Amino acid sequence: PWPRRPTRPGRRRSWPPPRGATSRWWWSCSGIWTPRASPRRTGRGMTRCTSRPEKGIMEMLRHDRMFAKTFGLANTTPLISAATRGHAEVVQLLLEQDDFGLGEMAKDNGKNALHFAARQGHMEIVKALLEKDPQLARRNDKKGQTALHMAVKGTNCDVLRALVDADPAIVMLPDKNGNTALHVATRKKRAEIVIVLLRLPDTHVNALNRDHKTAFDIAEGLPHCEESSEIKDILSQHGALRSRELNQPRDELRKTVTEIKKDVHTQLEQTRKTNKNVHGIAKELRKLHREGINNATNSVTVVAVLFATVAFAAIFTVPGGNENNGVAIVVQTASFRIFFIFNAIALFTSLAVVVVQITVVRGETKSERKVVEVINKLMWLASVCTTISFIASCYIVLGRHFQWAAILVSLIGGVTMTGVLGTMTYFVVKSKRMRKIRKKEKMSRRSGSSSWVDNTEISETELNQVYAL
Repeated sequence: PWPRRPTRPGRRRSWPPPRGATSRWWWSCSGIWTPRASPRRTGRGMTRCTSRPEKGIMEMLRHDRMFAKTFGLANTTPLISAATRGHAEVVQLLLEQDDFGLGEMAKDNGKNALHFAARQGHMEIVKALLEKDPQLARRNDKKGQTALHMAVKGTNCDVLRALVDADPAIVMLPDKNGNTALHVATRKKRAEIVIVLLRLPDTHVNALNRDHKTAFDIAEGLPHCEESSEIKDILSQHGALRSRELNQPRDELRKTVTEIKKDVHTQLEQTRKTNKNVHGIAKELRKLHREGINNATNSVTVVAVLFATVAFAAIFTVPGGNENNGVAIVVQTASFRIFFIFNAIALFTSLAVVVVQITVVRGETKSERKVVEVINKLMWLASVCTTISFIASCYIVLGRHFQWAAILVSLIGGVTMTGVLGTMTYFVVKSKRMRKIRKKEKMSRRSGSSSWVDNTEISETELNQVYAL
């Protein structure tokens, strides 16, 4: 008969336990009574069953299926304990009774049963877990490591292949430090694992981690030994390079984008300063233009007054003299008539220029520019008339005796005035054509030009107009 008080822990009894004993005691798989101690929190009895599996585990699960969901220290589940110790039969039994997603349950460090089975190299358990849930291959622990990261730390290549067959993309999944499975295998000096990884089509031999190191950089940092030398040779045969030897498009792109942003900012700043300088230059040019117009009008006024004075005085000092009654001696000749007419034209033209200069109000550059263009043409006319008057007076004074001198003076005056006026007329016509072309181009433009271009065109136009005057 069973005693009233429970038997102390450690004393062996046979199955089944006494009635009501399971409420306070676990029956371990080794046949040892173990205190229950809140199995849903610690799960010691069930985890011990998985560490030393017996047929009693089946009886326990039949008694209460929630036993499979108990937790031990560090949230260790029975499935994790069985997978770690390689009890394939227990794992299979737990998976068959699994209605709670035991495979996804992880310890405090984030590792699930597949992590531990892959690390220990338990092939049958890995296959069983993957058949139950292939997505377990992508589960990460708190370090960001997948089951493949754990597998490459061991020596079982079949486990690695099973994981890759379940999901080939996990080969290049990095952990939180950016290390792929190849980085980890290189650091652990697993030459056979490195060979298997390099033969996979999805493996990138020159992948960089967060320290910007390739697998070859890690291999060079290992202590010199036979394994590290072998791994370096294997990596070199598969085209592995140092990080400094790589053409790193991501970093170069980031660097290029940064440089472009910096250059754009610098160009915008320079454009702003240039616009400011151009505005200042345009203002100075307008000021100089206005001063030039004022100087030109003053000069034209002085010259017009001079022409008027000369033309007015010439009519009272008639070439060839006059009779006592004041009538010119050569009044009937053609030379005198030419002299009289063109002298009068020069006089009245010069007076008209003086009147315009006195009347025009200063301050409007555009109107002043048009006025200067008009009075310049009038002064051309006055200059031509004065030249013709002088040549006619030469014929009157020299007469028939020194006609060659009069002809020489006519040639000199004609050539000089024709050359000067012809050149100036050419530039005036050219300036007008250029202005028309610019106006047509501005009208044809649909997109607005920058202020710098506009200011440049304005200043160039103003300079050309001043030059054409």
